[in-house]
Amino acid sequence: MNKNSIKFFASIGLVTTAAIWGFAFVIVKDSLDYIGPIWMMAARFSIAAAALALVFFKKLRALTWTKFFHGALTGAFLFLGYAFQTVGCAYTTAGKNAFLTTLYVILIPFFAWPVFRKRPKFIAVVAAVIALCGIGMLALKKSDGIFTMNIGDALTLVCGIFYALHIVFTSRYNKNESAILLTIIQFFFAALFSWVFAPFYDGAFPLEQMQSPRVFLGVLYLGIFSTLVAFVLQNVCLKYMESSLASLFLSLESVFGVVFGAIFLGERLTPIMILGCVLIFGAITLANMSDRN
Repeated sequence: MNKNSIKFFASIGLVTTAAIWGFAFVIVKDSLDYIGPIWMMAARFSIAAAALALVFFKKLRALTWTKFFHGALTGAFLFLGYAFQTVGCAYTTAGKNAFLTTLYVILIPFFAWPVFRKRPKFIAVVAAVIALCGIGMLALKKSDGIFTMNIGDALTLVCGIFYALHIVFTSRYNKNESAILLTIIQFFFAALFSWVFAPFYDGAFPLEQMQSPRVFLGVLYLGIFSTLVAFVLQNVCLKYMESSLASLFLSLESVFGVVFGAIFLGERLTPIMILGCVLIFGAITLANMSDRN
């Protein structure tokens, strides 16, 4: 298979990942009515780590302390990104949560600068300014003459920092390591951090709620499809595609999130919020197109 064919299939894999994640915003928003956000993360990452380790247990033989550290670091970024995003989703709509999350794409060229020694182009700065305008239209509200942002939108913006770091460092380590092994270790540490922090943030384990078919099936989707399948696709595809180009395809999760939120949750955006979404997606596209030239 030639290089162009590999990139084509990698692109299909990333778009599929974006669609899976887009629907996950609906599942998360619905499940938060029954289970705490960190317990939800503990369940989804535990399912994903256990399932992936069972299928690819032979990969664990190649584990070294260096790979263990790489997985721990990227797993920490993964945990923090999901923690801010999932908690934020409880205070905002699934559609806004999806669009604000994808702003990590704008951050990647700046975070990749010290890692890959590649200075962001001027147009990346322009894209960042356009994205800020889009954020203002999508998330800022005027009250008593003062513009404010709700806590859910603010937390979602913070999650983008950690998602950007996760993609940059995963892309770096994938160059010389097994993507599957790195993913297993990431899931393990994301699950571990979730189990440690969940009792402090969410309280006791929600045993009764987890027995509900609605919650169980939701968590199963998040663990198998949104975590295991999607991240394996992402990490494998990142091995064959630049992180900046990959993030363009992954950013489609924002579009899928808004569409699925409207279909399944009845969410609606005002005209000014739609314009904000257009600006954000335009900025994401501009930033990635400039990086390819």
